[in-house]
Amino acid sequence: MRQTLTEIYDARVAEGTLHADAAQRALLPLLETVRAGLEAPVAKPGLFGRFSRQRPEAVRGLYLWGGVGRGKSMLMDLFCEATRTPKRRVHFHAFMQEIQAKLHEARKSNVQDALKPVAEEVAASVRLLCFDEMQITDIADAMIVGRLFQTLFDLGVTVVTTSNRVPEDLYKNGLNRQLFLPFIEVIRDQLDVQEIESETDYRQHRLQGAQVYFHPIGRVASEAMNALWDELTGHDETTRLVLNVKNRDVVIEHFHNGVGRASFWDLCGRMLGPGDYLAIAGAVRVLMVDDIPHLSSSNFNEAKRFVTLIDALYEAKVRLICSAADEPERLYTEGEGSFEFERTASRLREMQGAEWGAERAG
Repeated sequence: MRQTLTEIYDARVAEGTLHADAAQRALLPLLETVRAGLEAPVAKPGLFGRFSRQRPEAVRGLYLWGGVGRGKSMLMDLFCEATRTPKRRVHFHAFMQEIQAKLHEARKSNVQDALKPVAEEVAASVRLLCFDEMQITDIADAMIVGRLFQTLFDLGVTVVTTSNRVPEDLYKNGLNRQLFLPFIEVIRDQLDVQEIESETDYRQHRLQGAQVYFHPIGRVASEAMNALWDELTGHDETTRLVLNVKNRDVVIEHFHNGVGRASFWDLCGRMLGPGDYLAIAGAVRVLMVDDIPHLSSSNFNEAKRFVTLIDALYEAKVRLICSAADEPERLYTEGEGSFEFERTASRLREMQGAEWGAERAG
């Protein structure tokens, strides 16, 4: 028998996999309405079916916004898992990177309007798009996003998305923002905009006062990292986060609801640059980095990349959890670059603060 989203939520609370939250529960009927519209039988073509619309109309979607850790992604995942329709759940940043890559390929064929076939390709495979963390920071995305989504809606695609910002604050103070404003109208026209107001910030609550820097590398540090990972992800299955940066894939092997995890060598042992680290910092709220070694002239290039990574995470207010060979001040004590590393060590100390990243809301 089909369970409602509220019944699924209550069952998970009863079994202890979710904490009851009145603000979260109040939003479930809105998601249930979207689900019911998507699962409703589609009328079959009649006598003149060949002239009929090829796809059902888009169901009015939902734009769920609020501060970090309010449970937005959890609610969207619950909805997405339970809804029986062709669907895709994807981080918004990763989706837009895919769209830009497809547009680049489409333009090679000298098509008059590259966006239309790209949108049609998306609409051919899904009826529901679930986006995590809608945000616009790139001018290239800002210039196309309004027409892209209007085309998707016209093709019958329904969107449910989370965001840390009210629609009017998307791409705030961005270059040529007046060209972006029609997208806000599209959101308001096609999606119900709803704030989730909860006194509980689960992600910050879980980390508040917790140790987030573990040394030396070894069994104890590894067990502590694994325990925090399980706590932050709720023991849920994780996915790979794939970010397309200048037509290259930058991969975080383990990712769930804004929390990413990778080893030092995955992040700094490969030839990644500032743009790659900025993309990672924009895509995660919490990053766990395993096994940071002692740094010296023997791994100078890796050390330089680590400094760039920390700078990107610091500026983006990303919560950092890591295991390392030593305390920050003793990670890099000799060789070229050791003096400059003092700033990185200072930032690593600051990022261990209980409130670090709490103010990041978008």
